[in-house]
Amino acid sequence: MINTHRWQKIQPYLFLLPALIVLGVIVFYPAIQAFSLSFSRYEYDLTQAPQWIGWENFERLWLDEVFRQTVINTLIYLLGVVPPLVVLPLFLAILVNQKLKGIHWFRTAYYTPVVISMVVAGIAWKAIYWSNGILNQFWFSLGFERAIPWLTSPDWAIWSVMVVTIWKGLGYYMVIYLAGLQGISPELYQAAAIDGSVGWQKHFDITIPLMKPYIFLVAVISALSATKVFEEVYLLTQGGPRNSSKTVVYYLYEKAFQELDINYACTIGLVLFIFILILSIVNFVLSRDVESN
Repeated sequence: MINTHRWQKIQPYLFLLPALIVLGVIVFYPAIQAFSLSFSRYEYDLTQAPQWIGWENFERLWLDEVFRQTVINTLIYLLGVVPPLVVLPLFLAILVNQKLKGIHWFRTAYYTPVVISMVVAGIAWKAIYWSNGILNQFWFSLGFERAIPWLTSPDWAIWSVMVVTIWKGLGYYMVIYLAGLQGISPELYQAAAIDGSVGWQKHFDITIPLMKPYIFLVAVISALSATKVFEEVYLLTQGGPRNSSKTVVYYLYEKAFQELDINYACTIGLVLFIFILILSIVNFVLSRDVESN
């Protein structure tokens, strides 16, 4: 008979075993396979095994000007999207946290973009950005004669895609902030009012210091999402014009599924994984500092 104490130790792992098997088949094994393919050349011949070529794919990646451009675009996207998604949702959360008549309708309106399919949102925004779309019609009403090429100009494309990402994420991060705001005791604001902290000043004195963990959480989530952005680029610009809005993830997709250059795509994916891992470690260290303070 199995020892009762030993059985109690084994039993939780037996419950986890089915999930671990599924994860191993659909997550861990493909990840290991992709890591192996990064150092190999595969000629898509089922009768032959991949040929080990060492660091050749990484040397090719180092010399790839398009990859450099996608890295720059991804960093620009990261810097352009994260600050608005950290600041604007907090402002909205403070507004919708007020006890006003009909405030639930405002909360619903701000959160609606989150539940809209990205495909639907992409089609709608593409129509808005057309040369005769809503934005250019408003531009014409101001007296200007030439339309702004929102999606067809290298100077405008990536910024136009950023707007869609910010619009789509505002409500999601607003809800995170709203949960934090509702955990702050009203007595703190009353005490601050006695000391002369009124209006927006009370938010600088009370709200923002107490919301630091939530602000950091939003910064981390939005940064990771911006690093892996794909859908908006695919639906609006497909990386163009002239690679001006092409991100690392879109370039990976392009190599893997359009050009069928699987080995090179796995190399790009491995580099992206390392970057996200480093970013996650930095975020973890900083989060511990925020919690300790």
